Amino acid sequence: MKIAVIGGTGLIGSQVVRNLTAAGHEAVPYSLSTGVDVITGAGVDDAVAGADVVVNLTNSPTFDDASTAFFQISMDNLLTASAKAGVGHFVILSIVGVDQVPDLVYYRAKMLQEDLLRAGTVPFSIVRATQFMEFVDATMSWTTEDDVVRLPQTPIQPIAAADVAAAVSEVAAGAPLNGVRNIAGPDVLPLDELGRITLKAKGDSRVVVTDGTAGLFAAIKGDVIIAPADAVIAPTHYADWLAAG
Repeated sequence: MKIAVIGGTGLIGSQVVRNLTAAGHEAVPYSLSTGVDVITGAGVDDAVAGADVVVNLTNSPTFDDASTAFFQISMDNLLTASAKAGVGHFVILSIVGVDQVPDLVYYRAKMLQEDLLRAGTVPFSIVRATQFMEFVDATMSWTTEDDVVRLPQTPIQPIAAADVAAAVSEVAAGAPLNGVRNIAGPDVLPLDELGRITLKAKGDSRVVVTDGTAGLFAAIKGDVIIAPADAVIAPTHYADWLAAG
């Protein structure tokens, strides 16, 4: 199949392109660097022309109110072009529990992206993943002051980006789900403990202080971003990922 991977040069997209190419598909990466702008619409029609599948892995550059406009405009442009081109399958990557965290504007924006896809005319699949292992360092940097990292005890089920890319690739090469596939890593850890494990493994002298009000994940109550019972559990454990890194 010809598969257009929009956002195909990023962390997940580049791996999806490699996976699909290795499986014998014609996977073509598109991004701003290749002349495709999902906001202005520049290059979008050409990118999806002749594609059997479109995989949209673009993401808002911010987590604030501007993220809503990003997903509204980008999905309008991509879905309009895909419908016109006769694309048979449209895939997006979303977040486990995205519909359970109304207090986070970014989660509401991602939910809007899902709703726009469901309301369109193109057969679709939504892959919802838990938090990427690769983002733990960034999460800690948001709440670091001097040598102290403040983190809540929010339960996290981290998944390796390579496992996310493998799941997206599998879904993209298959029949449209017209629904959701949840994926997650095998370990559930409180975020503050995840921080301590990470700092110790990296020989980082910062100290984690448990703070239920700190950072983005403080708005997430209970275990709503932990994988549901129907989730596909990926093979990579966080400790093994850290050791390999």
